[in-house]
Amino acid sequence: MRKPERKFIVTLLLCLVTCGGGAFSLTPSKQIYDRRGAPVRGFLSENETYYRPVSLSEISPWLIAAAVAAEDKRFFSHAGVDAKAVLRAAWQNASGGRVVSGASTITQQLVRAVEPRPKTLWGKAGEAWDALILERKLSKEEILNEYFNLLELGNLTQGAEAASQFYFGVNAADLSLAQAAFLAGLAKSPTYYNPLKHFARAQKRQKYVLKRMLDEGFIDKEMYELAVSEPVELRAQARPFDAPHFTRLLKPLIPEGAADVTSTLDRELQLYAEGLIKNYVFRMKDENVTNAAVVVLENATGTVLAYVGSADFYNEIHHGQVDGARALRQPGSALKPFAYALAFEKGLLTPASLLDDEDTFFEGGFRPRNYDESFHGLVSARSALASSYNIPAVKAAEKTGAPALLSLLRSLGLTTLNRPADFYGLGLALGNGEVRLLDLTSAYATLARGGVYRPVVLALSPSLILPGKEGRVLDENTAYLVTDILKDNNARAPAFGLNSPLSVPFELAAKTGTSKDYKDNFTLAYTPRWTIGVWVGNFDASPMQKVSGITGAGPIMHDLAVYLNEKYPSAPFKTPSGVTRALACTQSGLLAGAACKHTKEEVFLTDKMPAQCDGKHRSAVPALQIVSPAPGDVFKWDPSIPAASQQIKFSAVCAAKVCRWTLDGKNLSSRSCETWWPLAVGKHRLAVMCGSGTQEVRFEVLP
Repeated sequence: MRKPERKFIVTLLLCLVTCGGGAFSLTPSKQIYDRRGAPVRGFLSENETYYRPVSLSEISPWLIAAAVAAEDKRFFSHAGVDAKAVLRAAWQNASGGRVVSGASTITQQLVRAVEPRPKTLWGKAGEAWDALILERKLSKEEILNEYFNLLELGNLTQGAEAASQFYFGVNAADLSLAQAAFLAGLAKSPTYYNPLKHFARAQKRQKYVLKRMLDEGFIDKEMYELAVSEPVELRAQARPFDAPHFTRLLKPLIPEGAADVTSTLDRELQLYAEGLIKNYVFRMKDENVTNAAVVVLENATGTVLAYVGSADFYNEIHHGQVDGARALRQPGSALKPFAYALAFEKGLLTPASLLDDEDTFFEGGFRPRNYDESFHGLVSARSALASSYNIPAVKAAEKTGAPALLSLLRSLGLTTLNRPADFYGLGLALGNGEVRLLDLTSAYATLARGGVYRPVVLALSPSLILPGKEGRVLDENTAYLVTDILKDNNARAPAFGLNSPLSVPFELAAKTGTSKDYKDNFTLAYTPRWTIGVWVGNFDASPMQKVSGITGAGPIMHDLAVYLNEKYPSAPFKTPSGVTRALACTQSGLLAGAACKHTKEEVFLTDKMPAQCDGKHRSAVPALQIVSPAPGDVFKWDPSIPAASQQIKFSAVCAAKVCRWTLDGKNLSSRSCETWWPLAVGKHRLAVMCGSGTQEVRFEVLP
């Protein structure tokens, strides 16, 4: 070996001690545990070993004595190379005509552990030279400290601590004399003496080490006999490979010096979810379903209880190593609750408001269709959301505008919706953007928390939290209105029946979502205590055979929710003080009056109660609606007609009877809710404000 190379090795060893406090300067292998201390997965060190550095004071004196007796009895007296041992080995090897004895000191073995070299004369000479240099720079204690941390003892264990924990389930400081001699014996050849394959060899080597300790005076006869007679029980720890997608997400976030990580996972729940997904996907294979993913969050803390990224991590055909919890997918109707929430909060709708589910053209020629390919006429916002009708959802989004809805979704953590609002349009309410299951589950947990967004937490110690800004996103009362609808099994019965997978024997708010062409389906569900997100589909984007959220993700959610509620029981939802229950007229969507015969109890925001029905049962919105022009209307300027005769009426329904109009950002003088405007060629944006509400439409005048 060239001199610069030898100098590098010695410098490296010196830096291990002087630059970083011994072996602690090397990156240890990471071990991830669940929230109750059960091992979940371990990661190898940069040396591809399980490596757990400790100081010399944390290593059993028996192990130090055993190693010195077996490997280097003159360790404390030589200068790095044992001349007597070298001469003895040379004589024995020459006499036997083969290598029958070695002469490497502990210091030389340490040099070799850092930089293995060929077993040639020059290789041994370079090793000896570096050992001599090292002995001049480091104390014997520092050399032993590094030796017991870098020593490889088989089965990917490096160092006394990792080996002690793996073979015996104890720390290196707690090794008995018999156990210490057993480990010291493995150092000679971890492969040949591998106790998991050749236990008898390892035990024979252990007895040799004990005899050497006796002969060198490290132990007396009685201690020797007790150690020889002590049965050595291997407790080789299983190295689980659970939650591979979750741990892969977690690993890059672990601080460099951290070895043990207590994650937020519940391993028992994790294994149940993994098995559940695998079984359901197998049962749906004839419908071209090959994968699924699950996320379970604890609402109060934002911690992850379970995280399954695919049905089978090892399935290469169906891309099992893709993480379905973070893959970008279209959520379909799973975004509808947030469109309604925004309309409720702005006072533009109440759960009792009537929306006309009819064939409708929206701005840009957008013409949505319902899942059942039919129209349902006037339906309440409650029924429309619970039954997941598409056209009313778009009308709800139209009232607030796509930009406001997009802003809300982003504040809920759906940051992958990173295109301008015009790109998505009103179709955003139907899930035409791409989101992650993890983010969507967190957004639903925000509803469960009463409108407070909280970033997702992955680990408790050290604390590891995904990016996000905690804070209130929706009013508590608004969030409850949405929750009250999503937990209403009767309201969703027209679309899903009373005994759908969303029905469970406890209070559960739930919503499904199915993307176009059946490429993705979702089911999100929550109680006050926890939130579940399920995705079902294919990573190659091939469509399923008409598998929707209710038939694909729904059954997985159902079984998981029942299991979860036994493990983490949840109380019913509490009605906030700002919510009022009152009778609503089902024919108008207003508060029931004396003449209203068809009524139903409904929930309202106390500070945004609708007007009372006058008995004529005229449907109305609680605060504001532009009646004319309709969104997307197109008018034609006719030069043959006098300009004064070419006007259109701006008309709005407003409870306060006072309207403030703006056209293309400029205020109009009229304060009436009906006013006339002379046509002007171009594309126009009309907005009206009434009380705290705002409504906007776009229309065009052609030349």
